Amino acid sequence: MKRMFALASASVLGVGYFPWASGTLATGWALLPYFACRDNALVYILVILGGGVLGVWSAGEAERILREKDSHRIVIDEVIGYLLAMAFLPAHWFYPLAGFFLFRLFDIWKPLWIRKSQELPGGWGVMLDDVLAGVCTNILLRICMWLGWFAG
Repeated sequence: MKRMFALASASVLGVGYFPWASGTLATGWALLPYFACRDNALVYILVILGGGVLGVWSAGEAERILREKDSHRIVIDEVIGYLLAMAFLPAHWFYPLAGFFLFRLFDIWKPLWIRKSQELPGGWGVMLDDVLAGVCTNILLRICMWLGWFAG
């Protein structure tokens, strides 16, 4: 039972088992909790914190079960990373769209310290690179908004 729960959580109910672009698909799936929670800051924070704790545990367990470091089947990190990317930005259609592409760019490219964070053991390494990609995306969107490039 614990094994099934860990794999279901880490793969976001099987999204990670999609044969290609499972991380991109999971990021798209993250739009559901984003739209459901974005208007309630407390719920949004609780979803991110709860999902982050669940992600560290389930990603670590899934790595052990699958015997693969940061398997493409583990996608809970994309969901939490995207939710961080979108945290407390204006409720305008542009931000979820721009955030999607910027988050995927940071997650795939893994600049600077983001790639290094994957070296942490277990679920911490799986989750932290996407958390950092999400934070970088959020900061970049806020800078662009501050510069007046995007709607606010």
